[in-house]
Amino acid sequence: MSGAHTEEHHDTHQQSWWSTYVFSTDHKTIGIQYLFLSLFFLLVGFCLMLLMRWQLAYPGQPLPIIGKWFGEANMPGGVMLPQFYNQLGAMHGTIMVFLGVVPLGFAVFGNYLIPLQIGAKDMAFPRLNMFSYWSFLAGGLLMVSSFFLPGGAASNGWTSYSPLSDIAHDGQTVWLISMAIIIVSSLLSSLNFITTIFNLRAPGMTFERLPFFIWAQLITSFLLLLAFPPLEGAAFLQLFDRLLGTSFFLPTGLFVNGQIYNASGGGNPLLWQHLFWFLGHPEVYVLILPALGIVTEIIANNTRKNIVGFPIMRASVIFLGFLSFVVWSHHTYLTGMGTDITAFFQTTTMIISIPSVIIISTLFITLWGGSIRFNMPMLFALAFLPMFGFGGLTGLPLGLAATDIPLHDTYYVIGHFHYVVAPGVILGLFAGIYYWFPKATGRKMNDILGHLHFWPTLISMNFVFFPMLIQGLMGLNRRMYDGGATYSFNHDILYWNVVISWAAWILALAQIPFIFNFFYSIFNGEKVHSDNPWGATTLEWATPTPPGHGNFTKPITVYRDPYSYSLPGAPRDFSPQDQKEI
Repeated sequence: MSGAHTEEHHDTHQQSWWSTYVFSTDHKTIGIQYLFLSLFFLLVGFCLMLLMRWQLAYPGQPLPIIGKWFGEANMPGGVMLPQFYNQLGAMHGTIMVFLGVVPLGFAVFGNYLIPLQIGAKDMAFPRLNMFSYWSFLAGGLLMVSSFFLPGGAASNGWTSYSPLSDIAHDGQTVWLISMAIIIVSSLLSSLNFITTIFNLRAPGMTFERLPFFIWAQLITSFLLLLAFPPLEGAAFLQLFDRLLGTSFFLPTGLFVNGQIYNASGGGNPLLWQHLFWFLGHPEVYVLILPALGIVTEIIANNTRKNIVGFPIMRASVIFLGFLSFVVWSHHTYLTGMGTDITAFFQTTTMIISIPSVIIISTLFITLWGGSIRFNMPMLFALAFLPMFGFGGLTGLPLGLAATDIPLHDTYYVIGHFHYVVAPGVILGLFAGIYYWFPKATGRKMNDILGHLHFWPTLISMNFVFFPMLIQGLMGLNRRMYDGGATYSFNHDILYWNVVISWAAWILALAQIPFIFNFFYSIFNGEKVHSDNPWGATTLEWATPTPPGHGNFTKPITVYRDPYSYSLPGAPRDFSPQDQKEI
């Protein structure tokens, strides 16, 4: 879409309430719609985990009060059945990743901030943007509704490995259709973001002057655009296996319940694993990169200095995006790959840690000598750095076949992945909510409630996930609905299940101050007295608060780098990008 066409979009007549707030094509409204929906799905996925933690801590005991709400087919007498536990596990992973963290980091912040930070009036394709949101809503609601099917929701893990998923009940069919719709939503957003960043930048906004957040969103968009189609294709192939009698993933001579399964055969179950993980590992960076972009903006702002080694950070994130496509098979060492191909994926996996370390190191070095302001966004950003670093460090043994093979099916993998995504990525996303809340609403969130949210969240998260690493190193298998009580060698470490579960329930309580703070502050929070309350340099702070339709009240020209803080001779310790004179 040309710039003239985009401008014409903004000069239309006064819109109705429905077109302004419901079926909106304004990128900010769509970002806010994504925000509420992704936070809702995060809450749903989190609640599923809380149910699982009861079963792991107290296997075979009825869940008090609410246990009978889930019906005799799932929890007779309040006692969780294995098949219902498997449903909770599969849907927890699916909802948290594809309906929670990815849309929160990518779609929410990307939609709201990309046009603002590059000086554009809107996305390149506003109507396509609206369609991407409604596709996401339809796919997400369909996914959650599968719990009400006669056989329940999908129960084969969030990876839906074949051949088990090919022969599972109807919940798996709904899972596949939902994923296909959600993938379409992400692909449309990716195309929109890439086109917008390349074509609608304000005069003077060269690629060297783009904020790191925009670089993170751009690379994330390419990852989704290139990695999601294989999973889309795989979902349709599995649907064909289930509904049309094909055998893309069904091998010859498959036995089910002691009898040969009636299928043409000739398929390969490992094909699904490769198609899934070709998306699945770039997906890890789809989770991480938006949070890294958010944290970079906040650290630059609250140290009052430029990011040290910013050009190296840009190069690192591009290199990281490229490498993320050649490491996927470290998830499949257990399938018996040959030593040559194993050596290749071990090498690329070790190399991909380098750009991540460079980015984290530049942020740590930036803190040195900075005039640090310890406000709420900065606290979450500072906590993100060591938590994400520790999550990455615990992944190194899983990148080497010799150590991955004994660790792969243990709780060590759960601890590692969740350290990256929960104390890592989610803390970064919370930082972004606190940081840009004043721009979106004109009000700040309450600091006291912010501290009541931050400290219990940080502490309880570590009590949830660090014991999992201990359990995994001691051999506790994952995916066991009784928490490992079946095997006597686990009995000495089962008490950790109780510790983890209580920490998870405390973590849930710690989100209450955030939820109250968020909604209360929208209407009653402290009003900001400036369009730029943090004293920031990037273009979103040059708009009115909150930004109106069309974003900017005057033509925008960019004159300087994104993080021009504490320049010699400047009258203030920040020099906005649209300010011509120092």
